[in-house]
Amino acid sequence: MDLPGASKEGATKAGAPASALPPDALIIIPVRNLVLFPGHVAPITVGRERSVAAAQQAVRDQRQVGILMQRSPETADPTSIDLHRIGCVANIIRYVTGADGANHLICQGDQRFQIVEFLSGWPFFVARVLRIPEPDGRSAEIEARFLHLKAQAIEAMQLLPQAPEELLTAIQSVDSPAALADLATAYIDIKPEEKQEILETVDLVARMEKVSRMLSHRIEILRLSQEIGRQTKAALDERQREVLLREQMAAIQRQLGEGEAGKAEEMAELSQTIAKANMPKEVEDEARKELRRLQRMPEAAAEYGMIRTYLDWLIGLPWSLPEETPIDIVEARRILDEDHYGLEKIKRRIIEYLAVRKLAPRGKAPILCFVGPPGVGKTSLGQSIARAMKRKFVRVSLGGVHDEAEIRGHRRTYIGALPGNIIQAIRKAGSRNCVMMLDEIDKLGAGIHGDPGAALLEVLDPEQNSTFRDNYLGVPFDLSRVAFITTANMLDTIPGPLRDRMEIIGLAGYTADEKFQIARRYLLSRQMEANGVQPGQVEIADDALRDIIQLYTREAGVRNLEREIGKALRHAAVRIAEGQGGPIHIAREDLAAILGPPQFESELAMRTSVPGVATGLAWTPVGGDILFIEATRAPGSGRLILTGQLGEVMRESAQAALSILKNRAGSFGVEPSGFEKTDIHIHVPAGATPKDGPSAGVAMFMALVSLMTGRTVRNDTAMTGEISLRGLVLPVGGIKEKVIAAHRAGIKRVMLPARNRKDFEDIPEEARKELEFVWLERVDEAVSVALEPEARTSASAPDKTIRHLADNEAQAGS
Repeated sequence: MDLPGASKEGATKAGAPASALPPDALIIIPVRNLVLFPGHVAPITVGRERSVAAAQQAVRDQRQVGILMQRSPETADPTSIDLHRIGCVANIIRYVTGADGANHLICQGDQRFQIVEFLSGWPFFVARVLRIPEPDGRSAEIEARFLHLKAQAIEAMQLLPQAPEELLTAIQSVDSPAALADLATAYIDIKPEEKQEILETVDLVARMEKVSRMLSHRIEILRLSQEIGRQTKAALDERQREVLLREQMAAIQRQLGEGEAGKAEEMAELSQTIAKANMPKEVEDEARKELRRLQRMPEAAAEYGMIRTYLDWLIGLPWSLPEETPIDIVEARRILDEDHYGLEKIKRRIIEYLAVRKLAPRGKAPILCFVGPPGVGKTSLGQSIARAMKRKFVRVSLGGVHDEAEIRGHRRTYIGALPGNIIQAIRKAGSRNCVMMLDEIDKLGAGIHGDPGAALLEVLDPEQNSTFRDNYLGVPFDLSRVAFITTANMLDTIPGPLRDRMEIIGLAGYTADEKFQIARRYLLSRQMEANGVQPGQVEIADDALRDIIQLYTREAGVRNLEREIGKALRHAAVRIAEGQGGPIHIAREDLAAILGPPQFESELAMRTSVPGVATGLAWTPVGGDILFIEATRAPGSGRLILTGQLGEVMRESAQAALSILKNRAGSFGVEPSGFEKTDIHIHVPAGATPKDGPSAGVAMFMALVSLMTGRTVRNDTAMTGEISLRGLVLPVGGIKEKVIAAHRAGIKRVMLPARNRKDFEDIPEEARKELEFVWLERVDEAVSVALEPEARTSASAPDKTIRHLADNEAQAGS
């Protein structure tokens, strides 16, 4: 075997002689994207200096080598940490230097090995290794898996369009389960990382199971490929017939002198249109290049229509920046007040945003993100901003988008390719400085076609979006003049890097008075127009409107309120259509007949009439809500029972509350020995709804104190806050939404963590005036404020407490 340009003396000068290697050491040759299996013969090309020296030294000393795949194929000069730890011992069957100077090895795998440690002092990788013997057990399970795996491998080979007959024979003749698993993995079309995973699986049953799973997936793909191939062949036959007919038609047109003249006129018109489109030089050069291709291409060619559609897209996009109308801040404030009632803090921030755009038109404006429950006016705020800026408004819905191409577009090589939603929306708006609302950005999903949230990172970055490149266009498009506004119901599902690019503006729900004003000013007129009712034909009394808000809707926004108003107006429309004259009055007494019985009622007095019940406050993606915590006890062994589909964090809050009460039972007037022979059961109603979070800690503690002392919690008081084992009340989020929910439910007093005082300014003024706020530093303060001054039920009679609770529940059911 010849080794050109190498000698033993040269190798010895380069490093220590290979004969000095320890008995358990191997010369290691790192490879890219290749996994060698025992018994498998594979060609390996080595080009790195260290790899060539290692191969030559192994050939001289007739030594085996260790073939080891590196973790990242991009690493040009790997170190020991860049290599996997399990590889294959190989015999070099042949060493050849090609005409191009490349070194080629033919290696046959012999046995798995594991790196123990790398040794230094050689001009190539040398490592002490542990050779891994193949398991030789033949249990019934292994035999069954062996037969199944062989059948799968044969089926996969037979599904290949040109399967080598020798490989099929080899699979049929192999009688070792380990050899079959390695042979099938070596020839199956999977990623190198997956092959490395099989190589590292020493356990035979686990290895055969992984190979069987991969073969099943491959068989399914091959079957589907065959079906697609049959369908494609049928389509191609039809396409060939169409092309033939088009060629015949073109020949007839050439004989009549019609085809070339018409095409020349069309190309001249396209050239003039490109010149008038005011494209940047780079884009115009690309358009001219495609136009020249189109001129040389026959109209019957399949690619002709693709190029023509591409040119139409380039021509149709608004490349030039229109003359911007100066922003009138006074008019903008009037538009916002006309379109929306309340939301003073939001309007103030929008006015600030518009003022900055007025003073610095070419500055990089922030991306606003409106976050709030459904129906609070997020989308309509974007429309008002567009009106105030006197710009075109376009909306892109991102709900359910799970394909990156929906944002960046498809490449033109695909049939039916189109630009992404961003470019499509700009073409629809016809302006490069439009106001674009990306609606429901929190409902993006990632699928097998990429992550659209990652594609939006460039779109929503003012530092990068001036050179946004859509996959379909293939040229940069400047998005820096587009005013982007996004909306979301919750922030938790928005990826962190994407959230970092936006300025979050929270919109909480409306109070009852705000809903009344919105209904009077906007919803009534809109529903009257939608139902064909003329002004003056129907009148809804104020008290009837307030009853619709209080008794028929319980939401943060106003969508259901608008539906109920529409239902009342449709009832009146029937009477008007029947010929009833005069204005139709809808009073409070008429609501039951029109809308049915009330859907909601105040249940505070009923639910808090016995010890062991406390009212908490909760935040949900659709706004705030009140939450009842019920506790009862029965003779037992001191267990804590938790029900109501509580999450892990909420369960821990209940355990912490009970620990605080046990530890400080004497200070609350509770007999410590009462816990030992009593089972305590905490339940949160609405058991079908999952609940989690630390905010119910104070409410759970108060329910337990009320239960053990026999003193009821005040029925006009609600509370929120996390508790620590030291008895501290810790801050929580969603204060504004929770307080609005308490006000909506008729609560008079709200107990909040003292460290949430910073959120007091965010609470609507109406709620601040009508509610009494108690700021808690420790849970002791909650006990002194929330419990009734005297016991209404004996704390030493748990059965009586349970009986009272059951009586109240029975009354509620009746």
